[in-house]
Amino acid sequence: MIENLINLVKQYAGDAIINNPDIPNERNEEAVQETAASIENGLQGVLAQGGVKDLLSMFTGRTGVTNDNPVVQNISGGLMDTMMQKFGLDRGKAGGLVGSLLPVILGQLVNRTKDPNDNGFNIQDIFNGLSGGKTSGMDISGLAGKMMQGGLDKDGDGDVDLQDLMGMFSGGGNNASTKQGNNPLDALKGMFGQ
Repeated sequence: MIENLINLVKQYAGDAIINNPDIPNERNEEAVQETAASIENGLQGVLAQGGVKDLLSMFTGRTGVTNDNPVVQNISGGLMDTMMQKFGLDRGKAGGLVGSLLPVILGQLVNRTKDPNDNGFNIQDIFNGLSGGKTSGMDISGLAGKMMQGGLDKDGDGDVDLQDLMGMFSGGGNNASTKQGNNPLDALKGMFGQ
């Protein structure tokens, strides 16, 4: 995934990195690679912290890819720190770079993932890569489709969480076996940070 992400950052780095006078031209490639690595690490962090709902919402288009998006906010801090530490940007300049570039990159990642003619980005491969292979047995495209239809809130509590995902696999939602942790799908908890 990182190579595809680097290419995506290169494609949209224009004013934020390539034409940015605060990043020396000889360090443009390094800045692109660091940006891609920060985005990948940030996405992994969102998933590891239980943000599967936020990621699915972003990839399905249920939430816009703006600076207000929880995924964008989660990644912003790490990318700002990278720009300040590695390239000497002050907080304001790093914030401006991240604020202008990150939503564009993530928006393009989402768009390219949805494009059936683009084999470079596949939602299943992205989630498998971000989870270290923990999602390889799950149908991420199917989950995304159900989220688009609003059919993931299995326990009727108004949100989509681990309980709902477990309910999809066990046929229930808010039932005693999943509440008590007797469900064989408790292994999912590690993947979702619970």
